[in-house]
Amino acid sequence: MHLLKWLYPGMKFKRWLLLFAAGVMLVSLGLALVFNYKYLDAVEEAIFRFVYNWRGSYDYAATALAGTAVVLLGLAIMLVATRFVIRSLIMVLVPENSGRLVDLIYEKRKLENGPAVTVIGGGHGLSVLLRGMKQATSNVTAVVTVADDGGSSGRLREELGIIPPGDLRNCLVALADTEPLMEKLFQYRFEGQSALAGHSFGNLFLAAMNEVTGDMETALKESSKVLAVKGRVLPASNDHVRLDALMSDGSIVEGESHIPEAHKRIRRVRLCPEHVKAVQSALDAIASADVVILGPGSLYTSVMPNLLVDGVAEALRKSRAIKIYICNVMTQAGETDGYTASMHVKAIISHAGKGVVDYVLVNSAPVSAKIEAAYAAQGSVPVVVDGEALTKLGVGFVKADIMSDTDPGHHDPEKLAKNVMKMLDSLRTSGAAAR
Repeated sequence: MHLLKWLYPGMKFKRWLLLFAAGVMLVSLGLALVFNYKYLDAVEEAIFRFVYNWRGSYDYAATALAGTAVVLLGLAIMLVATRFVIRSLIMVLVPENSGRLVDLIYEKRKLENGPAVTVIGGGHGLSVLLRGMKQATSNVTAVVTVADDGGSSGRLREELGIIPPGDLRNCLVALADTEPLMEKLFQYRFEGQSALAGHSFGNLFLAAMNEVTGDMETALKESSKVLAVKGRVLPASNDHVRLDALMSDGSIVEGESHIPEAHKRIRRVRLCPEHVKAVQSALDAIASADVVILGPGSLYTSVMPNLLVDGVAEALRKSRAIKIYICNVMTQAGETDGYTASMHVKAIISHAGKGVVDYVLVNSAPVSAKIEAAYAAQGSVPVVVDGEALTKLGVGFVKADIMSDTDPGHHDPEKLAKNVMKMLDSLRTSGAAAR
């Protein structure tokens, strides 16, 4: 059965096996012409004699069966020989995985044929989703916010004049198909009292690559080769921006990292400068996607900054992709206090316009009393799914268990990817994607 896996659909192996067989047939014919037909006659006569002695008379069907057996034996030998030739080459290149070569190839082919998924957001939530989506398709593009101004990213932004690399680094690591040690290296954060204290190696690596290549988009592309990334990571913009928030009391809070600290209700957020140019590759990814996903993550400080970049909201509205917003499991203290699912969507529509969200994926798994109490102490509560209000906004919604079993209150990567793919398959079947 393991040998038959080479003949699975999508392996792109059968066509070359047939071509190889055709070559063997031509070589055989050429050798017959060179060495005279009498040798073929001798083989044919031997087969006739064998059939005659076996059956007591000449039987064309038996002869045809013998010929078929010879053909099948030849094909089997060709298949085995081809497999071992490939395996010999792979053992030199990737010896640790040579034993499951056919599974690796099949998995890669399957992922290459997966749907085009564009994910828009930032922060921890985006990297969680990407860890799951890379198991479903390798055609993933992450469009990441560049408004982060805290921690190591903020320091590098001010000192080197680059766009903040932190969220970009997290997305690279989330999509990486590399050794655990490399992941630990990119996430390693220097300690102590030196100038490097607080910086992560991955941030410094991207900063150096930015200097070497000339821009962050190229730096991310080259870094993806180092980490064997399944997909692409793109900044929403290459421009330097600051995220400001207009609060319900009329005050303005400047800087993404300061907005949740104000503990005031947010009326709107805006970029400073107001107009920043989008990365063209990000707009193209939105236009060509089968599905565009907003979130999960902080509504105003991770998802919204991307939608405020010039051209992104317009590209979303024009895109024929299915647009899904993944709502957070819990509200975020200082940012979405008391928000229901519909209030999250309403905020997105008020900033980016109608047509940027088609469906909302919300959590249906109950939050235990113990976990709810722990979150309540931090000012967070489970997000209420108000389906009627969502319907009035012209947005569909799907309830599913998307909460992590090991980290309650947060999303699970595999559950997210599974339900996104399930929604995509269901909506394609029902024709909802054709708009």
